[in-house]
Amino acid sequence: MSPVVGVAETDRGRVRGVVRGEVVSFRGIPYAASPVGELRFAPPRPHPGWTGVREAAQAGPAVPQGASRLERVMGARVPDWDEDGCLTVNVHVPAGALEDNAARPVLVWWHGGGFTSGSGGWDWYDGGRLAALGDIVVVTANYRVGPLGYLYLPEIGAANLGAQDQAALLAWVRDNIASFGGDPREVTVGGQSAGAYASLALALDPRTSGLVNRVLLESGPFGLAPQAPQLAAENAEAYLRLLDVPGGADAATALRALPVERLLSAYGQLAGQLARPGNAAPPMHPVLGGPGLPRDLHQALADGGLEGKPLLIGTTRDEATAFTAFDPHIQNLGVDGALDLLAGQLGEHAHELYARYAARFEEPTAARVFTAMVTDDLFRADSLRIADHHAAGGNATYVYEFDYRPAEDPYGLGATHCGELPFLFGTFDAFAGSPMLGRPTDAVRTLGHTFATAVAEFVASGSVHDWLPYTPGTAARVRHFG
Repeated sequence: MSPVVGVAETDRGRVRGVVRGEVVSFRGIPYAASPVGELRFAPPRPHPGWTGVREAAQAGPAVPQGASRLERVMGARVPDWDEDGCLTVNVHVPAGALEDNAARPVLVWWHGGGFTSGSGGWDWYDGGRLAALGDIVVVTANYRVGPLGYLYLPEIGAANLGAQDQAALLAWVRDNIASFGGDPREVTVGGQSAGAYASLALALDPRTSGLVNRVLLESGPFGLAPQAPQLAAENAEAYLRLLDVPGGADAATALRALPVERLLSAYGQLAGQLARPGNAAPPMHPVLGGPGLPRDLHQALADGGLEGKPLLIGTTRDEATAFTAFDPHIQNLGVDGALDLLAGQLGEHAHELYARYAARFEEPTAARVFTAMVTDDLFRADSLRIADHHAAGGNATYVYEFDYRPAEDPYGLGATHCGELPFLFGTFDAFAGSPMLGRPTDAVRTLGHTFATAVAEFVASGSVHDWLPYTPGTAARVRHFG
């Protein structure tokens, strides 16, 4: 028997989704024109639209990208990218949402990938189960990553293009989500890792903050400073040299004529040249002062940019193992080598902090201590600072730590970065064989239901009925899942 279909109206034309069980899923809807030809390295433009009813049964292609550096943690993906048609959105709605008059709260969720990889259309992030569980509308989307999204050449119009894509998607949600049963006045913007970083930026940027009502931040690398324009320009120059492309206004023509595979290959070369042990920063990521990031996130927070918006924020217990467990440079560190790496990040306090972290372990190998310090420096410390500041202002704030670790953990990942994703979306089968998940037993699936229910309640109301709001510096108010 063929699946039932549902039709919704957008400002560019009608789309037909697929009903499966309790959910209608609309996949691969263009929210902007394809960034090809003259639109490569240009801000997103409106899609020209279509006539008739567009089939929205399949997700669109990913944005062009190389393999994720976390493949050994999450699992490998078969490349599915295509520059043409990559700026698409996926909308998952409860089956009754297209028929009744009850506008449902909306979650706009951004994937991670270090601003270098990922796709909102991947089955890892299928929002159907979460939509049905919480009676909410779940939206995922693609945005340009790597050089296509974060090459900094403002003289040709290239500056934080990935962030500009995200802003265009929020405008699409504002203008279209009511046709899918969603309420544009009740929008939670959230994401994981780079997606959390982007979500906070969208909530703080005056140009988009009015489109954001609540904020969900999972494992945001808030210890990562935005790129300074000068450094971003230097990296862009190095990238152009690898491509043998002249600088200046002529760069646009040359860059738009190159095969996208060449652009990705040069980006991989640049990443290799800039790589340093223990440094998780990609060669290109959001640039301070560019579109979407007019000022430093922490300064914007201090100035009250998030006031009045409920916040759910958290990390996994062992975030940084995803970046260090498979890195022989880190695993073979001695104490002196670890201190040398840390001195560049922590300065004169490196020795004192190292000793303090080493005291936590029965067997304090340099790799374990270094990894724990990176977890706090890049992820946990700033997440807690954000929570402390927000709660101190009287804003509804919920803080979690995800502690689940697989029963069999041969690589010592523990509760690593990305580990909560199959639990949020209930997509355990899509992560089959993933070292960070292990075998999804009944208890594992029950934990997923608990975690996803809490998130869905927050999206629906800005609160969670069995979760005490966080108060500054109160570890007992951090809810542990695992």
